[in-house]
Amino acid sequence: MNKEKLARYFQFFLVVLAAGSIYPLIYLKSNYQETILAVFGLKMTELNLMYTILGWVFVVGYLPSGLLSDRFSAKKLLAISLFFTGLGGLWFAQVPDAKYVAIIFAVWGFFSVFTFWSAHMKLVKLLATDNEQGTFFGVLDGGRGVVEAILASVALFIFSSILGKSVELADKRTALIAVIYMYSIILIVTSILVMVFVTDDKKMLAKDAAKKEAVKSSTFKFSDLHVLFKNPKIYLHGGIIFMGYAVFWTVYYLGGFLETNIGIDAVTVATVMVIVLWMRPVGGFLGGFLADKIGKEKVQMGSLIGAAACLILTAVLPVTGNPVLFMVLIVVLGIFLYAIRGTYWSLLGDYKIDALILGTAIGVISFFGYLPDIILPGFNSMLWNTFGPKGGYNAYFLSSAVLGLIGVVLVFIFGVMVKKDKAAAK
Repeated sequence: MNKEKLARYFQFFLVVLAAGSIYPLIYLKSNYQETILAVFGLKMTELNLMYTILGWVFVVGYLPSGLLSDRFSAKKLLAISLFFTGLGGLWFAQVPDAKYVAIIFAVWGFFSVFTFWSAHMKLVKLLATDNEQGTFFGVLDGGRGVVEAILASVALFIFSSILGKSVELADKRTALIAVIYMYSIILIVTSILVMVFVTDDKKMLAKDAAKKEAVKSSTFKFSDLHVLFKNPKIYLHGGIIFMGYAVFWTVYYLGGFLETNIGIDAVTVATVMVIVLWMRPVGGFLGGFLADKIGKEKVQMGSLIGAAACLILTAVLPVTGNPVLFMVLIVVLGIFLYAIRGTYWSLLGDYKIDALILGTAIGVISFFGYLPDIILPGFNSMLWNTFGPKGGYNAYFLSSAVLGLIGVVLVFIFGVMVKKDKAAAK
């Protein structure tokens, strides 16, 4: 392996480390919700409100994040995002009053989307060669899952070592603060590593003429955006991610389905869902590898079809005394879900976008693609109210399967358009 390739891979590793370490701090409630409520003296409604606001900030922030990454250094934006999210964590570790916690969430929302999202995606796109797009985006998602799983394991070790068998609030407070410090320090250290070792995206473009992708000038101009908004593939790609991400959302309901509909005990459900979590690197790495070998569109369509089939079977198969079939189905579903998520961004490599507006393109695609974050909670509430708890799960899985099949059609159309463009360019 030559020195230049090794440097690219190390820089990519740092971007994966950044992506895997920034969100677990913000979503600490996933593993420590009850402890956070007790230590901070918050009500569940207050915590939910903060995360609802965070979701809206995310959706609104995708497009501006793209503009920022095109106007300013993506490397510096990435480092700033990690540093200030870490600083927010250090403030959070002081266990401030609820009004200050709300401010911390606002800070986290700004620095984890506005300055981070498109910047880190743009760096991955530029670090990968044309033949590595599928692999890099697959490894980005799979590697992020590995980082999250490792950090969660370290956090659990710290938390359990300090807390032991104690149920005292003071001990819970000490253990939680230690976990927050761990995540915060890793973010700050990673920000320094990014600043020192990652090459500025403008320098990447200057060194590699192939990555300029028909750049007409050396600076970003708002007048260039009309080309972006006239490109139908941008909206089609956003639709593909919308469908794929909507299907992926089912992962948040699989544990509840096993417990409510199949009658599996909580400990077994937790074990199955940990196995599903480890399917993230499997699906991401495998999907990315296959995308570069047999084609990005083929892998995306195959993953969507596989996920849709698993969801339909999960919803319609009769519940018998043996729940193993459902547990196996859900683990297999997990592979397809993470393959979808690990490869839908690799489609960026199939159509040429001016590198100077690449970040804005990612922002526009993300705005449409991640709308399920604000649509699905209300949609699912409607399903649960209409069909009841058990029927709600089945209706949701069937609805998601339909969205997955629509996604297959969109990917097919996308592939046809890409082939026509390539044929016209010859």
